[in-house]
Amino acid sequence: MAKAAVAMKIEYFHASKYGNGAKVAGEFKKQMAAQGATVNVHHIRDARPREMPPADLYLFSSPGRMGKPIGGMRRFLKKAKLPSGTKYAILTTEAAPQPDKKTGRMPTEEELAKWQRVIPVMNEILQEKGLVKVAEGKILVTGLKGPLEEGWQKKVEAFASQIPILS
Repeated sequence: MAKAAVAMKIEYFHASKYGNGAKVAGEFKKQMAAQGATVNVHHIRDARPREMPPADLYLFSSPGRMGKPIGGMRRFLKKAKLPSGTKYAILTTEAAPQPDKKTGRMPTEEELAKWQRVIPVMNEILQEKGLVKVAEGKILVTGLKGPLEEGWQKKVEAFASQIPILS
């Protein structure tokens, strides 16, 4: 008798303020469902970091604020109770780079890396707990409250394809 394949279970925690992160979460859920994975989406305000549901992968999504993940997400990650070796992924919504108001010059990758520290800060918190990263990505937001960048669904699809599906 053949053993039935077990669907991968992903718990997705986001801290969307203007709905951009929630849109991205919905698109990710749709993409992963097409691959046979189950994704449960939670806003961090409705979740208990010390009582995380069991999953094969935890995905954390935060908007950037002043170049860092928002405070609520940093606190959530610090309180999250997950065993060492747990797999995680990060998908952020960050402000699109803007040209310098005086010169019109776009910032370089190095300049952006210095200011946009959302992913590095989240990785640092999670890796201190012994968690193992499987993927990371970012979707750009063109204004303070949105909208998401052109072609954002394709970026979510590319991110989803980095997630190893259990068989």
